Amino acid sequence: MKKRRLLIVGCGDVVRRALPALTRRWRVFALVRTPDPSLRAAGVTQIRGDLDQPAGLRRLGGIAHAVLHSAPPPASGEDDPRTQRLLAMLTRRASLPSRPPQRLVYISTTGVYGDCAGALVPETRPLAAATARAQRRVAAERRLRHFGSCHARVSLLRVPGIYAADRLPLDRLRRADPVLAPAEDVFTNHIHADDLARACVVALERGGANRSYNISDDSALRMGEWYDQLADAFGLPRPPRASRAEIRTRLSPLLLSFMSESRRLVNSRMKRELKLQLRYPTVAGALLEFAANNKQGNPPCSG
Repeated sequence: MKKRRLLIVGCGDVVRRALPALTRRWRVFALVRTPDPSLRAAGVTQIRGDLDQPAGLRRLGGIAHAVLHSAPPPASGEDDPRTQRLLAMLTRRASLPSRPPQRLVYISTTGVYGDCAGALVPETRPLAAATARAQRRVAAERRLRHFGSCHARVSLLRVPGIYAADRLPLDRLRRADPVLAPAEDVFTNHIHADDLARACVVALERGGANRSYNISDDSALRMGEWYDQLADAFGLPRPPRASRAEIRTRLSPLLLSFMSESRRLVNSRMKRELKLQLRYPTVAGALLEFAANNKQGNPPCSG
C-alpha cells in the first residue's frame, strides 16, 4: 500500500527521535535550511526552505497528507509570523487536486497557561501567557485553531521541560546556581524527549480535532526537588537554596522566568485519548537509569 506523505517543519532533537517510527508509517519530507546527510540516511526527503523567507516555501502547497510542526516562533515580538507563512503556503493550492493537509500536529509549550500558583492544570484552563515567549506560542495556537476549523484536524501538544540523558542541566549544579527556598519554590513539570517523540507519532494518528494535550509525566516535583534528585543521581552537591530576592541578583532573566510560574499539569487526556503509555512515567525512574549508565562509563552530556 502506498504510504501517506508527512511534512516535518522543524527537525530538531525530539523529531529526530521520532523518525524511525515515522518513516515506517509515512513517506517523510522535511523543510530544512541546509540539507543534512543524516536525514537523508534516515529516509527523509529534504525540501530546502526557510520560514523567514516565504518566497522559498511555494513547494509546500499540497505536498503532504499531514504535517508535524515543531519550528519555534521568532525570538522577539508577540506573534508567530513563521506559522502564519507556513499555513498560507499549505493552503495555497487548495483549489487544485492537491489539497491542504488533513492532519496537523503542533508542539507548543505549557507556558501558555502562565503562572497558576501551583494549581492542577487541565487543558481547559484559560490561557494566560505572561512572557513574550509564551505569548508568541498563544498566537501560533490561535492561528492553528483557525486553520483547524477550516482545513485540517489540528492537535496541539503542550510541552513542559524536556529532558534526556544528554539534556540535563548538570552545569548549573556544577556552578552551584541557587534554587528557591522551599517556602517560595514552584512546581515544575517534565517529559522525557523519547516520550515526547512517541507522543508526536501517536498524535498524528489519534489526536482530536482542535484538541490540546498536556504532554507531561506523572512527577509532581518542586523545582528544588528536581535539582536535588538530579544532584544525588550524579554525585554532585545539591544546589544552594535562596530567597527570590537573592536569586534575582544571581541568575539570568530567562532562568528567573522559569522560577516565576508554578503549575501541576493534568495528563489524563493524553493517556485516555492518545493512549500514550510513558516509558519514563517519573523523573526518579529515569534518573536511576541515567545514573546506572553513568557508573558504566557512559556519562551524559551537560546542559
